[in-house]
Amino acid sequence: MGTYYMSIAIVVLSNLFYHVFQKSIPQQFNPFISLVITYITAIVFSLILFPFYNTNITLAEHFRLSLWPSVALGFAIVGLEIGFLLAYRAGWDISIAAVFSNISVAIFLLPVGLLIYKENFTKTNFVGVILCIIGLVLVKR
Repeated sequence: MGTYYMSIAIVVLSNLFYHVFQKSIPQQFNPFISLVITYITAIVFSLILFPFYNTNITLAEHFRLSLWPSVALGFAIVGLEIGFLLAYRAGWDISIAAVFSNISVAIFLLPVGLLIYKENFTKTNFVGVILCIIGLVLVKR
């Protein structure tokens, strides 16, 4: 159970810093150079951490198993990074942009979870989604 909560705590904390740092990138700084610096840092950090996450498969097997999803994820991350950077430069408030985008993503992921991953959807989940939609409308007013 510790990993369950620790993993989401890492997501929340990292997401918090992500938005603060995205909003802090100077307006005149080329967003693509920012991405290059960001991903060089991410590569170095990942290579440092790699040996500490033990699995029973080889590095070659890692590439075989996850090459296409990792490449696709790379495209999605670049879109995410540029999208937030441009949103902040266009005037979105840091307090609203993440809320708006995360609720929107959650709503779009609902059919993906139900149809592709066969996840369960309860009455409580339905009420939560309705409240999220109401919140989305209220946040953008």
